[in-house]
Amino acid sequence: MSHPPSDSEQSAVPYWRLSGFYLFYFASLGALIPYWSLYLKSLDFSARDIGTLMAIVMATKIISPNVWGWIADHTGKSMFIVRIGCLLSAVCFAGVFLGSDYWWLVFVMIAFSFFWNAALPQFEATTFNHLGDHSHRYSSIRLWGSVGFIVAVAALGPVLDAQGAGILPVVIMVLFVGLWLSSLVVPERASGHLSLPHESLLKVLLRPEVAALLVVCFLMQASHGPYYTFYTIYMEGHGYSRSSIGQLWALGVLAEVGVFLIMHRWVQRFGLRTLLLTSLGLTVLRWVLISQFPETLSVMVFAQLLHAASFGIYHACAIQLIHRNFSGRHQGRGQALYSSLSFGAGGAAGSFVSGMGWETIGPDNVYLLAAIMAFSAFIVAWVWIRPAEERQKDV
Repeated sequence: MSHPPSDSEQSAVPYWRLSGFYLFYFASLGALIPYWSLYLKSLDFSARDIGTLMAIVMATKIISPNVWGWIADHTGKSMFIVRIGCLLSAVCFAGVFLGSDYWWLVFVMIAFSFFWNAALPQFEATTFNHLGDHSHRYSSIRLWGSVGFIVAVAALGPVLDAQGAGILPVVIMVLFVGLWLSSLVVPERASGHLSLPHESLLKVLLRPEVAALLVVCFLMQASHGPYYTFYTIYMEGHGYSRSSIGQLWALGVLAEVGVFLIMHRWVQRFGLRTLLLTSLGLTVLRWVLISQFPETLSVMVFAQLLHAASFGIYHACAIQLIHRNFSGRHQGRGQALYSSLSFGAGGAAGSFVSGMGWETIGPDNVYLLAAIMAFSAFIVAWVWIRPAEERQKDV
């Protein structure tokens, strides 16, 4: 079982300060992603409007991380960007208290998410720079983000049952302020002082295994679109209370925490490619189960446990593969590309398509479409993402 580093390790790696940022960031995500659609529904928006508004949060990740990643790679000041991003995201989000019509919320969500989405990729790069040669320990720090998500999603379910969705903006605002405060205590440690690697960024992107990895990340996050946008509404429609739904969300992330605790051992034993393929295959199974058996609680519990694979194993593998392929001063842009193409473009496409299909082909078929996307990712990974030793034979 993974554990916090020893005192000597903590002197080199600010474990608890890094972990604290992840705690607040994913607590805010745990308030926003599962429940923001409920807040929008309480304002009488249609499924198409909700899908579009949720897609905006994802779509800004296409541009935002790359803009800020370029700045970070040329200044070596990732944490400065993180702090500015966190502060301005809180300021912009405060706009939700000034109005609730559709176009005003479009503006507010574009503004706050542009800065909010700048923070995490640069913080990921900072974390890996602090870890140095111990990047396999990433999951033991990142798991505190999962803890924050669990606490937020489990606690908010009963609160929203009792108070209604109108209290949600206040909760999210408090978490955004906490996120900004946590960013102030993390020391800067960037690789921006290093010379640029000889290999250009374009050459890295044109490697088949790198291009394939980015395609896999896009498809995987697109497959999560119905889950992140409509899962709460979907389960409500099948008779579950908000408290129960919150517990199901929390169960999924609890399973994710379990994976993060032992992921460093699995990576050393099985390798990243095998674990990535396993996560993609289990994701296909998860979406099929949610599509076909939503009223069977035991099956839904099992499907939520599969979040350990569809996010936990997948993310730990993908982010380490990104870190290995984008070295030196490309690290910031590598993390930005991962964020923008997967959580950004993939997440936005998944949210938008699920919003369009929710009232046309129906929720069950939308989840089957998600399963097809995940299976496509599996095929791409199987063909083009090969073990490191095989790639070395070609060199």
